[in-house]
Amino acid sequence: MPKGEALPKLHSPPSKLQNQKEITMKPFSFYLITDPHYFKNSLGARGEAYDDFMRYEQKCFAETQSINEAVFDYLEGANEADTLLIAGDLSFNGEKESHIEFIKHLNKLRESGKKIYVVTADHDFKESREDCFCIDEEGWHHPENTPRAELFDMYYEFGFKDAIAVDKQHLSYVAQVADGVRLLALNNDGPEGGGRFFDDKQLEWIKEQCQKAKDDGQMMFAMNHYPLIPGQPILSVVKTSYQKHSYDVLTLLADMGVHLVFTGHMHNQSINVMQTEKGNKIYDVCTGSIIADPSVIRHVTIESEDTVDIKTIPAPDFDWDTQGKTCTQYLKDLFDNMILNTLGDMATDPERVMRKLGMGDKKKMKPIIKLVGKRLNKVTIGHLCRVLWIKCDKSIRKKKLKTFAADLVRQVFEGNQSFKEGTPEGDVFLKFIKKIRFALKKINAKGYDGKPVDIYEALKNSAGNYDIDDYNAVLKLK
Repeated sequence: MPKGEALPKLHSPPSKLQNQKEITMKPFSFYLITDPHYFKNSLGARGEAYDDFMRYEQKCFAETQSINEAVFDYLEGANEADTLLIAGDLSFNGEKESHIEFIKHLNKLRESGKKIYVVTADHDFKESREDCFCIDEEGWHHPENTPRAELFDMYYEFGFKDAIAVDKQHLSYVAQVADGVRLLALNNDGPEGGGRFFDDKQLEWIKEQCQKAKDDGQMMFAMNHYPLIPGQPILSVVKTSYQKHSYDVLTLLADMGVHLVFTGHMHNQSINVMQTEKGNKIYDVCTGSIIADPSVIRHVTIESEDTVDIKTIPAPDFDWDTQGKTCTQYLKDLFDNMILNTLGDMATDPERVMRKLGMGDKKKMKPIIKLVGKRLNKVTIGHLCRVLWIKCDKSIRKKKLKTFAADLVRQVFEGNQSFKEGTPEGDVFLKFIKKIRFALKKINAKGYDGKPVDIYEALKNSAGNYDIDDYNAVLKLK
């Protein structure tokens, strides 16, 4: 489907309600992780060039093998569920050897008694070896890549083999994960491995599977790598942060009886809900990557066709030199350093920042970026509030603006954001965006549902969570 086109009107035979069976099921529990980004460490993740690359990264690279091993060891011993779902981006960037090693871990976990269902995503394949990379003391190298055409056979044992329906072209399937419960596992990279959209053929297949689940009296939920509902309201204006045509896909699923989808991709932790024009709800439970802050495992219990209990477990500590920090703090600092290093380099090495942002060699911008960087690295919250005539709680007056900004952005991805009205940080942030509300109103942006976005409200509700708990919640699907 070309970008920008609406979803086609799908036609199916009239539903024979009298033939639809009532759903009968027992509670079903499973674990879920996303974005393991497994990288075989011996390929190379070290040296000066590696350190330079990681300066602006929020996810781990060299550490991913150790993190995955710790998570899989934990899951092997975990006994509250015998099923694991993995929502895409299994390898770091499509390296063949990374896939081979990751599958060894899957096999070991399966031998321990766990059933495993995966979907792949855009980091799992590269059609050219030049698009894969590793880094060592000698610089950048290109290990063997994994073409998309090989993923079906590579991961056949982990979803496709026992599926009751398979769309091989689109690497999607339906699995009977428990009595009365079906998983709709979706890959939306497009049949040729590009575009991140559902084409007409796949949409027809999805609708057929949803209808069949209804006819068979099955509760069906979905897993899709890319979020269907933006993780935070402000991300609604960032088109790459969620599925193309997401509102139409959400409407299709919800109105066909699928009220729950598990997603990843953005490395953020969130639970959001949308209601269709027909009054049907659908929840998007997005889970943070295990190789980046907040690094979590979901434990999900589908208690009935309309009640789901979501719990979140911190990922276990991993074997790595974390420089004396806890593993949790190590990952938080990695995220913060992405922002702090960018702001610091604006003042000391603006060319580097310009290259990273793809600005090219714009000499006129260099002194401006340098000046802005110097100011941003020095100013405190108290100083900024005095300049803008904003009342500021004394507990945060000495806090550097750059640290404040890093905390704010990190929490947008961690979920359960604390920059809420009534807190020192939240009150300052809200007073600041109120000061510039006149300018925000001039931003003409539309969200995932095609409706205009109130940027002030989007920022307010992204800085502070006023809605569903992003970690632990009981969801009522109907």
